[in-house]
Amino acid sequence: MRRFWLAVFVLLLSVPAHAQDKLVVSIWGGSWRDLIAETVAKKFTVETGVPVDFVTGGTIDRLNKEKLAKGNPESDITFTTSHVGWLYANDGLFETLDTSKIPNTKNLAEEARISPYHLGAWAYVYTIGYRADLLKDAKFESWNDLWKPELKAKLAAPDFDPSHIIAVSAMLSGADAAHWEKGEDKLKALKPNFKAFYTNDANSQQLLASGETPLQIVLSMNAYYMIGQGVPITLAMPKEGAVLGIDTVAIMKGSKKADLAYKFINTLYDPEIQAEIARLKKGSPAVLNAKLDPEIAKLPGVFTTAEQWKQQINIDAKLRSEKTAEWRKWFAENIMN
Repeated sequence: MRRFWLAVFVLLLSVPAHAQDKLVVSIWGGSWRDLIAETVAKKFTVETGVPVDFVTGGTIDRLNKEKLAKGNPESDITFTTSHVGWLYANDGLFETLDTSKIPNTKNLAEEARISPYHLGAWAYVYTIGYRADLLKDAKFESWNDLWKPELKAKLAAPDFDPSHIIAVSAMLSGADAAHWEKGEDKLKALKPNFKAFYTNDANSQQLLASGETPLQIVLSMNAYYMIGQGVPITLAMPKEGAVLGIDTVAIMKGSKKADLAYKFINTLYDPEIQAEIARLKKGSPAVLNAKLDPEIAKLPGVFTTAEQWKQQINIDAKLRSEKTAEWRKWFAENIMN
């Protein structure tokens, strides 16, 4: 028996100290959780021996939970949108990142360097998506084409985030998102063309698949999912650029596994992992050295070069975090009502 316990003691000494740990990642549920589990987390666990657990939930629900748990975070790492990430940062919930511990960030696109606290994990666009089978001879070369009178009661847009069309209307009125009021009249002129306002991705899919709204301001990743399901959607890239969206990653302040968290984030930026994420979600890798399949790289809304990133409409994430509530209120009162 003494020999048995001696063998167990020796075995325990041979196991790395962190092998008994686990890293906890907060992310949206469903396909997003599966995406990270099958790419980043899988490689991270193989390399470190550390398992990854997930906390899932809605964007704002997860933020509110972490506000209540301030100083004792539920997760070590959080994935969220770039502008909501600023809400975390402003509440002191994110660590300041030491990028020297994330060597793969040397290849990060400039637009993905969101703040000292959170960095872009991948990108997508909100752009014009339409059913060419239902809108015969329709062409969308410019955002201005949405205002065509023949598109009356054809258009849908998200009700939860009007920032895309607010920024576009401001730009078409000679201003920018910071001076969005200059685009108010332009946006009000679009009101007759709206048919519906979708509440989530599933609602967006239903409206396009049924043809109830054959035209949408649509999330590119969502459109590609629907195309994969057989819905004949065409994605347009307006000459002014599409509206850039970036999901981000951060380390929670108070995490006791910061060293492991840095390793996880560095794994996220491995060019092969980034290429796999782009393949699965039809989005843009955050690093410029990812080698994408040519069929993926040529898709509208997928960027592989610094020049392509800069051609998009990039709403400052901090400004967006400050203005979202105001924009939603104005949009609900003046466009949705």
